Amino acid sequence: MGVPFDYAPDRPEHIETILNGLDRYNPETTTVFQDYVTSQCENQTYDCYANIALLKLYQFNPHLTRDETTTNILVKSLTVFPSPDFSLCLALLPPHILSPTSLSTHTSNPAVGDAPLSEAVQKLSVLNALLSSARYTDFWSTLDGDDLYADLVADVAGFEELMRVRIAAVVSQSFTSVERGLLEGWLNLSGEGFRGFVEGVCGWKVQGEEVRVPLNKENEAKGVVVRENVKFDQFSRVIKRAYEQPV
Repeated sequence: MGVPFDYAPDRPEHIETILNGLDRYNPETTTVFQDYVTSQCENQTYDCYANIALLKLYQFNPHLTRDETTTNILVKSLTVFPSPDFSLCLALLPPHILSPTSLSTHTSNPAVGDAPLSEAVQKLSVLNALLSSARYTDFWSTLDGDDLYADLVADVAGFEELMRVRIAAVVSQSFTSVERGLLEGWLNLSGEGFRGFVEGVCGWKVQGEEVRVPLNKENEAKGVVVRENVKFDQFSRVIKRAYEQPV
């Protein structure tokens, strides 16, 4: 049985109370949710259900929107890929934020967002697209190639480490062995740092120029035998109808 979508093991009791009551629609709880997002960034926890509740409050109360909090929610959602949380959060943002940066948009409607937020969303969408297409080496080069990315992820403690763990989790579901050079690019690590992460964090084995990934239920090749359970009398009815004369 899967984990419920609204479950978060580290959710505080007062947040749980708000989410389960009518106060989740009360604009006065916006600051409570914003503080909770800050706590998630600092303590490396994650609560998609609460973050979505805050984005919905922003939808109905755009004057309360904080660009920094919105950006942090999107960055946190990247750290749980390949789940669709980033796209889900993106769908709750105003349409003008999702379009390319436009000064005219900002001037005509400054209460509901501005050009910097739109640019941040576009930048983070690029990272999400690279992750979704498993272009991990390009993800790291893009992240390191623009100073704006450093500002966007600065509030999320351990962002790079979290991303390495998620990439490693995806790799473990698909491979039993990987070339060392390829994996170094995917994790953006080399030398002792690479060995320490692969062996100490992941529990894999570095054997020369190859990294061995232990078998698990996802990466183990298994033969699938498909057996049809069709009885003869089912065929007989089909054959009989083929010879019946239409009325």
